[in-house]
Amino acid sequence: MLPIHVILHPTDLSSNSECAFQMACALARDYGARIVLLHVKEPIPVAYGEFGAFPMGTEEDEPLRELLLRQCPADPAIPVEYRLAEGDPAAEIVRMAQKIECDLIVMGTHGRTGLGRLLMGSVAEMVLREAPCPVLTVRVPIPEAIPGKEVIQPAHATSG
Repeated sequence: MLPIHVILHPTDLSSNSECAFQMACALARDYGARIVLLHVKEPIPVAYGEFGAFPMGTEEDEPLRELLLRQCPADPAIPVEYRLAEGDPAAEIVRMAQKIECDLIVMGTHGRTGLGRLLMGSVAEMVLREAPCPVLTVRVPIPEAIPGKEVIQPAHATSG
């Protein structure tokens, strides 16, 4: 069995990331591991003008830290460490995975395909290619049984 002591959970603070966080928490609970929760903000675009370079806008870190700190496991016994980084998301996730020597990366994916994936790229795919450890991607929430709906069982062959 794979020893899991440190789980890296990169988050973009979306609902897909929330599902992945729940999965990371379940694994951390079962393996007695700690979670490193990482949010990577992209660098602020810079405009170049007659008087030099200046940022196109500013983004404070404090609101991001507050959003990050709101992500708490249902089980308070699970240790969580919060990190905020800036740069290319895939590169920073891989860099952090190496730095903390994590055993597993659990991350959400937007599930883009086709032209959307070509234009936007896929952070999860880039992390899968470069990660120093196994990567578990969580695309959508695990479906729950809908009350009142009958579950269709597969037909079994009978010997006649």
